[in-house]
Amino acid sequence: MNATVRARGFAALTAGAVVVAGMVLAPAAASAAERVVLSKGHADAVDVRYRDGKLSLQVNDDTVSPAVVRDPADVTFQVLPEAAMAVPDDPRFAFLGPAGSQIWLLPMTQDPALLWPGWNTTTLNSGVFEGDKVRLSLVDVQGPGNVTLFTQDSFGGPIIKFRSDDGLPDAIDVPVHTHAHANWAFSALGSYTLKFQADATLTDRTTVSTGPVDYSFIVGEATGGGPETSLSVSGMADEYQPNDTVTLTAVQTPQTELDRYQWLSRCPGAADWTIIAGEAGSRYSFTATRELNACEYVAKLYDDQAVAATSEPVTLWVAFPPQEPGTSQTITASIDETQGSLVISVNPDDRAVVLPPAQLNTAGDRWESNGELRPVTVTDTRAGQPGWSASGQMPADFTGPDDATFSAGYLGWTPQVLAQGVGQGVVAGPEVAPYVIGSGGGLGNSAELGSAPSGAGRGTAQLGAGLRLSLPTETAPGTYTATLTLTAI
Repeated sequence: MNATVRARGFAALTAGAVVVAGMVLAPAAASAAERVVLSKGHADAVDVRYRDGKLSLQVNDDTVSPAVVRDPADVTFQVLPEAAMAVPDDPRFAFLGPAGSQIWLLPMTQDPALLWPGWNTTTLNSGVFEGDKVRLSLVDVQGPGNVTLFTQDSFGGPIIKFRSDDGLPDAIDVPVHTHAHANWAFSALGSYTLKFQADATLTDRTTVSTGPVDYSFIVGEATGGGPETSLSVSGMADEYQPNDTVTLTAVQTPQTELDRYQWLSRCPGAADWTIIAGEAGSRYSFTATRELNACEYVAKLYDDQAVAATSEPVTLWVAFPPQEPGTSQTITASIDETQGSLVISVNPDDRAVVLPPAQLNTAGDRWESNGELRPVTVTDTRAGQPGWSASGQMPADFTGPDDATFSAGYLGWTPQVLAQGVGQGVVAGPEVAPYVIGSGGGLGNSAELGSAPSGAGRGTAQLGAGLRLSLPTETAPGTYTATLTLTAI
């Protein structure tokens, strides 16, 4: 079936790939016999792990709560028909095909209606691998069309990571503690097998490899003959205190496009189940009270008017509150979750950086000076805790006397985390060396100062950086100034 091309282009993707680092909550292990189709939500499709001297590739399935670790052999990734779009009339994207031709694209910024796959090394520890990195390769692609994975720079230009139509394998080096997303583009409908492989060298010079691992993708409608959909309810804790929030999630296995649910409850003494009015989504949240103790809850999934699946009941247990003296008072404080925001700031009285006068380096071929960026504060109070990335760029050159200038790219930095809240998991961005002919560099382009992972970025962190200026010897003497612009997304 031909899918309708969505009115969607690349303009929404120009913010750049989401690449964060830090600790993540360990997901539960899945049953070896459990096979799933993932078509919506977040998943670390290529999840690199190292345990007991062995490197492996897994799937960190974050479409369910709590997240589940799965064997790639048990997962089919579905690119829904809604992912169809036209190749833009922009020569930068000619590698995707002729302008106006149809592709199916999973974007690097999350679209709730589509799957959001990425790669992940956040469980890998520092000091285990040479260079604190692993090499991730796309070894082979089998299917009816071409497959390309690419990110985009701050101006929306493509940065190709893996591309099947110009020769494989393709490889990238991925630092440990990295969580990244890209655009996944497929040129034709049908079934694909992507073979990924991870390789690394341990600090004792021993090499380890996963070997090629098959990943199954289907672009378009899933073919028939698959397992029937089952439904379960996750999120019920062993016990709640009165006034705790209970959040239950209906989980489909395998995942389908059906999205209409019904929630029902049955409390002690009741013979029949009661429909919970107004709850038709996959999640149901409510407040635990003593009156609800021992009540049962089920979810039903509907296909039009027919029930497609019904979950097993889960039971709510609410603890008895401790006895309090008759003279006590209960004081409740709350924070409005709708008032959260992400703010990056500097102290208005501490925002000027004065580098020491440049000196000739030991080779006598560059003027160099070193200094420190003034502290930068990032505060995230958003309830969803989506994580964040703070970056800096000098959009204009340094200017000096008599209209003399030199490129902002001659300034580089080494980011640092000066302070952070408990559990934030903030990490410093990579070092950016000053510009060198033939290899680029410098802060004339956007560079990451620091980042916090999804689910753990809430709070206040303070970032800094060591600055290094390296200039050609022909630079005219004088005092030069430029402005560093800081952003957080």
